[in-house]
Amino acid sequence: MTESITTPRRRLGPGGPEVSLLGLGSWNTWDRMDFDDAVALVHRAVDAGVTLFDVAHYNMGPHAEQARTDIIFGEVIRAAGVPRGEYQLCGKLWLWEYPATGFGEQMVRSLDRIGIESADTVVVGDYFERPDIPRLVTDVGEQIRAGRFASWGVNNWIADDLRAALDFARAESIPAPTFAQLKYSVVRRSMAEGSHYGALFADGTLALQASDVLEGGILAGKKHPDRKIGADPGEIRERIRDAADTVARIAAEFGVTPAQLSVAFCLGNPAVANVLVGVSRISQLEDNLGAIELYARHGAEIDAALSELWLDREVRADGAW
Repeated sequence: MTESITTPRRRLGPGGPEVSLLGLGSWNTWDRMDFDDAVALVHRAVDAGVTLFDVAHYNMGPHAEQARTDIIFGEVIRAAGVPRGEYQLCGKLWLWEYPATGFGEQMVRSLDRIGIESADTVVVGDYFERPDIPRLVTDVGEQIRAGRFASWGVNNWIADDLRAALDFARAESIPAPTFAQLKYSVVRRSMAEGSHYGALFADGTLALQASDVLEGGILAGKKHPDRKIGADPGEIRERIRDAADTVARIAAEFGVTPAQLSVAFCLGNPAVANVLVGVSRISQLEDNLGAIELYARHGAEIDAALSELWLDREVRADGAW
């Protein structure tokens, strides 16, 4: 057990909160675990300084699945006896049915299901049709004034829409997005490192919250997950399955697991404020905690060893999936 590791903290963009470098995600997480195991996992995470939890109500658009993962998380965190002030919650606002289903309605329902009064930050999620940006930013500002969360970020937006949101928020003195939650891994780098989003990270306008860093478990060695996993922009998943063998080989050269190597790679991007990991066992959490020390010791070598695995160079990198 990595008892000595205390998870570093980084700021989630200008004006955003300081958060733990590792965070625990919620989609297909808490509802895959035995309750007592989940409580033990939360205890270990908080003890190690992993105090940000990404939790959402998944029942809209492609996630219309009646998931109970957010309800279970609320029950778990209370059973673990973790006071509300000792952890941070990153929620989500979905755009698939917006504005018919408004942000106020979504937040009240989500907070009630978890059993808390407010989130710390939220991610305003994916969309099929490009939204009315001034209305959206104004509506987010109203939720902040109502005390339901204090900061916000975006998830997989077209980069031009993100820039429009930043410009409108500044012009109207409304809180602007401080981070972008994007797919980011040893194989998917174009959105985060390409010219559209990359420039915003490079100049400090935004922080990066890395998600889907193991491609649903494929990069950890489970090439054909038996559960629903994230989208496949660019349709490169078969290439990723092949690349998993290379990740495993390189990990063995460092004497670590493929998951640990993959997380360590993400930690090396200076724009990354937070890496979301979907662990469902304490052993997986320990592995991810070890990635912090792994990158601190071998960062440059890891970057060099994985440099050829950028597989989505030709995929549109502006967020228009």
